Amino acid sequence: MVIAVDNLSLRVSGFDLLRDLSFVANAGEVTVVVGPNGAGKSSLLKVLVGDLVQTSGEVRLNHRELASWAVGDKARILAALPQHSVLNFPFTAAEVVHLGRIPHRTGIQRDAQIVDRALARVDAKYLQKRFYTQMSGGERQRVQLARVLAQISEPSSLGERFLILDEPTSAFDLAHQQLTLALVRELAGSGIGVVMVLHDLNLAARCADKILVLDGGRIAAQGTPAEVLTRAVIDQVFGVDVEIGEHPITHQLMVIS
Repeated sequence: MVIAVDNLSLRVSGFDLLRDLSFVANAGEVTVVVGPNGAGKSSLLKVLVGDLVQTSGEVRLNHRELASWAVGDKARILAALPQHSVLNFPFTAAEVVHLGRIPHRTGIQRDAQIVDRALARVDAKYLQKRFYTQMSGGERQRVQLARVLAQISEPSSLGERFLILDEPTSAFDLAHQQLTLALVRELAGSGIGVVMVLHDLNLAARCADKILVLDGGRIAAQGTPAEVLTRAVIDQVFGVDVEIGEHPITHQLMVIS
């Protein structure tokens, strides 16, 4: 089961934001989208969750056209974390995470267990009773991450589950960046497909099975980190001369600028 994108284009207010994109994001894998500012990364994620409708082409979720899914059914297998979540009501962290359980009918007791575990997984259990409006930016982002984890926490008869994340580590300190990347790999290991936008190429190399490079709304390269993160591609897309090395501890690919 996959998210499959075929010849996708998006035109908004006379501007081509995405042009002729085709790729597959598999369940159980981490697909990371990178590219310079204005490349179309966030627009792509909005199309993948149905917040924007493509001008042409097709998006399929578990072999069904995305638009054909009932909203409630789609929400049981597809969760999205935007880069900025606006919530100005004095909800506690637990109440915010409970919002992720709305598509499900698993009962108050089971939902409470799922919410508690989701908060623990993002190191936010201590925030359970704190008002969302009184949290720091990083704390809010961790609570929102717990919300989407709670939304797709259990297998579904509707098919494979997918998580869409737009810059999930942008508000985090180093420790919580590492925690989040480890969590993303854990989710993929459990069979969940993750599509994630990152700006840091080294973070992308560290956690991605596949990297999709966008430039000017088009796919400039796609493949494994080793196939995509080359001096030629980075120079072409980002205009930066780099060296490609090996991390001394993890032995993963490392971009040195």
